Amino acid sequence: MSDDLTEAQTADIPPGYSILNWTRGFGRQIGPLYEKHDDTGATLAFRVEEHHTNGMANCHGGMLMSFADMAWGRVISVARSHYWVTVRLTCDFLSGAKLGEWIEGRAELVAEEDDVFTVRGRIWAGDRVIMTGTGIFKAIGPRPPRPGEKAFVEMETARG
Repeated sequence: MSDDLTEAQTADIPPGYSILNWTRGFGRQIGPLYEKHDDTGATLAFRVEEHHTNGMANCHGGMLMSFADMAWGRVISVARSHYWVTVRLTCDFLSGAKLGEWIEGRAELVAEEDDVFTVRGRIWAGDRVIMTGTGIFKAIGPRPPRPGEKAFVEMETARG
């Protein structure tokens, strides 16, 4: 995907973020999406572009909910390196996201039982909260660890 990004999509990306290189599926259609890892987990981000907007040039609520699904579910990937599906996503819209804004999102793990994860998440632009909510996600099986995930870091540390 990174070879077909426009100059606007690759300019002015905040430090620490790298492109989430989705080459197929829905994530490619709504992207580009970006990811940043730190000691507390992963943050996903995107810049609101024209294809994300509604008739009022605000980010469409469906885009924000799709982004929340991916950003909040990412906590399962980081913790367990598992594929997962969404069981429930509850979102509260608190503010609009404008064309050109940099939008970020992340979640914290609230509970885990029998491969079912409950998370609390938020989406924001700068100091303004756009959306808050909760999600319930079901882990459906392991996959190879990816950079930034706990299992990947442990694997790399073991290699020395």
